[in-house]
Amino acid sequence: MTASPKVISLARMAELATELQRAGKRVVLTHGCFDLLHIGHIRYLEAARRFGDELFVTISPDRYVDKGPNRPAFPERLRAEALAALGAVRAVAVNEWPTAVELLRRLKPNVYVKGADFRSADADPTGKLQQEAAVCSELGVELRFTDDIVFSSTNLINRFFAGYPDELREYLGLFRRRHSLDRLIETLEAMRAVRVLVIGDTILDDYCYCTTLGAASKHPTIALQRQSTDSFPGGVLAIANHLAGFAGKVDMLTVVGPDLAEREWIQSRLSPAVRPFFLIDPTGQTMRKLRYFDSGSFTKLLEVYNTGSVSIPEAEQPACLEQVRALAGESDLVLMADFGHGAVFPALRDLACGLDAFLAVNTQCNAGNRMMHTISQYRRCDYASITEDELRRDTHDRHTHLRTLAPRAAARFGARYFTATRGRQGVCVGMPDGSFIESPALTVKATDTVGAGDALLSVSSLAAYLGAPAEVVAFFGNVAGALATQTVGNSEPVTRASLEKFITALVK
Repeated sequence: MTASPKVISLARMAELATELQRAGKRVVLTHGCFDLLHIGHIRYLEAARRFGDELFVTISPDRYVDKGPNRPAFPERLRAEALAALGAVRAVAVNEWPTAVELLRRLKPNVYVKGADFRSADADPTGKLQQEAAVCSELGVELRFTDDIVFSSTNLINRFFAGYPDELREYLGLFRRRHSLDRLIETLEAMRAVRVLVIGDTILDDYCYCTTLGAASKHPTIALQRQSTDSFPGGVLAIANHLAGFAGKVDMLTVVGPDLAEREWIQSRLSPAVRPFFLIDPTGQTMRKLRYFDSGSFTKLLEVYNTGSVSIPEAEQPACLEQVRALAGESDLVLMADFGHGAVFPALRDLACGLDAFLAVNTQCNAGNRMMHTISQYRRCDYASITEDELRRDTHDRHTHLRTLAPRAAARFGARYFTATRGRQGVCVGMPDGSFIESPALTVKATDTVGAGDALLSVSSLAAYLGAPAEVVAFFGNVAGALATQTVGNSEPVTRASLEKFITALVK
């Protein structure tokens, strides 16, 4: 089957718009995703057509659709053909850019039309509509809004076509009834006022992508063909970058080695919203993890730690403690990203436990600390997030259900919430009064799980500080973790806009 002749290139659409305008026709443009074409779209396009003589429609390309997981439901070619089948539409094209700003400059329509739900520019938290309105004003394009009942493709897809397991769909249905989208957005908005101090270990993640050649001819060794490499900021750097997208102020304190070029690279990969405080170990070496991946399947084959470590020299520890006291005095939330690689020393842990600020703690058992680094090194916290395995190692309990272990841990540490993450099984949250909730993972297909726990910790800590219900704390964390799995390493932090889009796609 061939595509409709109404589906044309952007270059041809620009030519056609000019031809029609020279003939005295008013050209109307509307732009959107149009994923799952429905009666609301049809009525909207009919209304848009009445603002002029000829209606052009452009659609968001697949790569720029940011409406949550597994979207768009239909690829751009099929979305374009569906629109072209409508009598009100003169021509359809696929956009080449993330917004309609460049489209408006190229096509210069007489009228640009948006739906009734965009009548207020504030209704678009991404800021795209505000940019489009500014270009319309600049070019003399009339910006109009339809006034009709609004239907949501996202709502219809979520309820009837989402490719989620039945148990996840059932959970989301229950969650929607208990927590409104407006209240969730209010919690996100409240995060903007939170001042955060994050302290912990710097980790540099090196990725080496290889082709697997097979076993060596003389030894049972896997042979790899090196192709390319990447480096990403990990550990406390990744957490600070995630926090910077949500909180009002983010200070970060960490220790690194003496390599100036390395420190400059680190600073170049930090969000401009992060205020870093670097302590230098003159004899140390910043922790690096080298991971080898099969480039075809993106399967992790091997992880290599460097042999160095960094720590704050004993003579400088009193000054470090004073600096932490001063920074914590300006902070609402102190987050300890304690991976056991030397940045956090015993007196610093003790100080953190005695601060007035809300204390969130993450400790990790990993190969670099010989699986000996557990959360019991802290005598208290207000919020904790560790893996189920780390909790079981800390309690020396392999069999007791998390329904008992997580609330017991919350009571032991005096924590408002104690979160145990379970990878593909989601998270559990225990409270000191014995309450317990389970929240399923929201990732259907992951690109790379490295850093997902850091994203979960960052956003859920903010929600916990704000006193959000435990189920909402877990939900925010799961959404952030799911978004993090869609990128390679910590190449991009989770942003407020992407998280709000994801939440809207799930709850709307």
